[in-house]
This record gives sequence, structure tokens and C-alpha cells, in this order.
Amino acid sequence: MADGSELPFRDAVDAALAQFLAQRRAELAALGPELDGFLDAAGEFVRGGKRLRPRFCRAGWLAAGGDPDDPGLPVAAAAWEWLQASALVHDDLMDASDTRRGRPSVHRAAEAAHRDAGLTGSASEHGASYAILLGDLMLSWADEQLRASGLDTVWRALPFLDRCRAEVVAGQYLDVVAQTRELVTPEQAMQVVRYKTAKYTVERPLHVGAALAGGDEALTEALTAVALPLGAAFQLRDDVLGVFGDPVRTGKPAGDDLREGKRTLLVARTHELADDAGRTLLHRLLGSQDGIDTLRDLIVSCGALSSVEEDIVRLQGEAEAAVDRLPRAGREALHRLVDDAVHRSR
Repeated sequence: MADGSELPFRDAVDAALAQFLAQRRAELAALGPELDGFLDAAGEFVRGGKRLRPRFCRAGWLAAGGDPDDPGLPVAAAAWEWLQASALVHDDLMDASDTRRGRPSVHRAAEAAHRDAGLTGSASEHGASYAILLGDLMLSWADEQLRASGLDTVWRALPFLDRCRAEVVAGQYLDVVAQTRELVTPEQAMQVVRYKTAKYTVERPLHVGAALAGGDEALTEALTAVALPLGAAFQLRDDVLGVFGDPVRTGKPAGDDLREGKRTLLVARTHELADDAGRTLLHRLLGSQDGIDTLRDLIVSCGALSSVEEDIVRLQGEAEAAVDRLPRAGREALHRLVDDAVHRSR
């Protein structure tokens, strides 16, 4: 596996996920065929994608001097795909999202299958139960996948994964609380960003990779200096795409975040920068099925979009400066990842 290309690494992560799922399927086979579709849904959810979090794990490993060809690394890094899948399945359920990646979300697909088969009971309750259980299963698999790597340094990495799981739940709860408020401040919106996304997308994968390769506390702190601004920039780009993205690319309906009433930094800035008439419009239309185009126009005209774009540029610059202070081994991979995380259309 050449260090100059990440494609072989991504292929190895794919293979690690497939092998892990096959082993879990064999272990659960005695429970009967009812689980087949359930396990198929888990495998489908982690199929494809940019493997961004495993790649950050790899970058942390390289920064700590790890061997880029160690076969245990992609097996360990694949753990992040299960953790992300768990978070997304639960997130879609909490947001009542109909789609994910251009297909029905897990709870909607299970709901439709229940209804189509004419089964007894509530189809919507079945879909919700299905999503909760599938998300829980995949979250437990993140730990198992990491330990399946066989690396003798797994014990060093487990505390970072443990903290990450708690941080994801805490961040999700902060997001739930934000939706109960008429508005949130930019500072509150960024706190949700930090804990719901930045830490599990960038910081903790970097930490786990570095720990697996024997990195010390100084390196962990240096990686945090990269991760926090980069993770924030990643989520702010996600927020912009949630309002202005192409549904063909994002796999979500246009303006879905506005329809769901998400209290993002984009919304907080709109409230901050708009005039009284604009604020009244924002409060009336946010979270409704109507007025998406009107809200988009408001976000642009009041300067909120350009303000958030300026934040993204600033945060990217902070991350790149922090990358330049890292050991040479990790710089190339991380500079490439900074660009991929910020300049994307989905």
C-alpha cells in the first residue's frame, strides 16, 4: 500500500468492514433469518463514501510515525464508519428526515417495509424502533472493529474512542436543546458544532490514529490545534450545503435544514444581521414547509451567508497553519484532508 495514494487504504477499509460484517452475521445466524435484512441495512449504510474519518485516523497514525503499510491500520480505522453510521441513523430519526444519500432514511425504509407487508402494529413505531436498534448495534461495533485490528496498542486508543462516544451523545443533546429555543446565539451554535461534529469527525480520529502509533501527549495537543478549527469548518460547510446544496449531490431535499428548523450558525447569523422585518420573517418561516426560497434570499441579502463563508476561510487558515507545525510525516495527508473537508459539494 503506497503512502502516496489513499485509494488502496480506502479499499482496505472497505474490505475490513465487509469482513467484520460477515463475521458478525455468522455469529448471529443461529437467531434466524429475521435478522438478515437488519444486518443488510447495516452493511448498506457503511458502503461507499469518502472514508473521511478513517483517513483522519490514518493521518494521525502517520503523524506519530506509524508504518503506512501496517495491515492493522485500516481495520482499526474502519471503526469510525460504524460510529458515524450510528450517529446518522439516530440523527435522521430525531430530525424526522425522509432521505439520506438520496435514498429513504433507515426509519422511513423500515416503516415502508412494515406497511407494504401489511404487518400488525404501527408502521411508524416499527421504523423508529428499527432505527434505534440498528444505531445502537453499529455503535457497539465501533469498539469491536477497533479491537479486531489486532494492534497491540489498542489499549492506548480506547480512551479516546470512549470519550468520543460520550461527546457525540452530548453534542446531539445540545442540538436537541437548541431546537427548543426560539433562537440560539452564534456561540451556542458553535458549541453544538464542536461537540456534535468537529470532535468525532476530525479530532478523535486523529487522536486514535496517533495513539495506535504510540504518539505522545504533545502530538495529541498539536493534532487538536488542527482538528478543532477544521472540524468547525467542515460542519459550517455542511450547514451551507444543507440550505444551498444541490440535492443531487447532497442526497437531501433542497433547504432541508430550514424545513427542519435547524438552529445552525447560518440561522444565528441571519438573526444577528437581519433587520426587524427580516427577523420576523425568519421566526415565522423557520421550521415550516413553506418559504424556503424566501429564507434563502434573506440569508444572502442580510450578509449571513458571506459571513459564514468568511468563517470557513478563517478556520481553514487556522487549521492549515497548525498542520504546518506538525511532524513532517503527517503534513501531506492532512493538507489534502483539509482541502477535502472544506471544499466539497456533499
